[in-house]
Amino acid sequence: IGHASFLLTLGGAHVLVDPALRDRIAGFLRRAVPATPGPDDLPRPDLLLVTHAHYDHLDAPSVEALPREVPVAAPLGLGRWFRRRGFRDVREMGWWDATEAAGLHVTFVPARHWSRRTPLDTNRSWWGGYVVEGGGVAVYHAGDSAWFDGFAEIGRRFPRLAAALLPVGAYAPAWFMEEHHMNPEQAGRAFLATGARVLVPMHWGAFRLADEPLSEPPERLRRWWAAHAPADGRRLHVPAVGETLDLGTFLPHLQ
Repeated sequence: IGHASFLLTLGGAHVLVDPALRDRIAGFLRRAVPATPGPDDLPRPDLLLVTHAHYDHLDAPSVEALPREVPVAAPLGLGRWFRRRGFRDVREMGWWDATEAAGLHVTFVPARHWSRRTPLDTNRSWWGGYVVEGGGVAVYHAGDSAWFDGFAEIGRRFPRLAAALLPVGAYAPAWFMEEHHMNPEQAGRAFLATGARVLVPMHWGAFRLADEPLSEPPERLRRWWAAHAPADGRRLHVPAVGETLDLGTFLPHLQ
């Protein structure tokens, strides 16, 4: 859908991740490209996953448009934010916690990042990513993360990841951003560490959050891939905003 927003369909269930679906976030930061599909064109989600509290991953208008019956998985410390808005089934999760929802198995996994929504709540809620398992397929959405050794541990615990959705943007200048975000080459290394079969880059092109040009992250990633692509059939797929990726087209090559 753009940036870190995805609709995953696994085992017949729709999972909405990090929805930031409006034309701006935090009231002032405009999207460079519209969310596609838009908020009124999405199917009703069976589960909402939010990786952390930053406005580009937790957009209040996008969440408040959802039915309050939708189950929510959120990091520890963030559950109250959803309950205050009337959501009734809120699962707060720490790293490696797991829950069952909508017929899926969902695990909250570590990341190297941070959280804040106001000047007074820095790191009062957790941050991380999710591994979602259903229909015989496992997908990893990393949320936001700088490079860390935890990618290998995630791959060790989930040895048959079909896809890794990894952030590749908001890395310049490196002296400041590398503590919070990966550059494209680091994302490539993270993909290899997870052992996933398909690399899907995210967190680029929608919002200008750093100094690099909006189109630079996938260009750098493609150059890295040309030099370092594994020879075992794993793939890089850079989806356009609004594009549907059918993992079934890859799975015959990945068994």
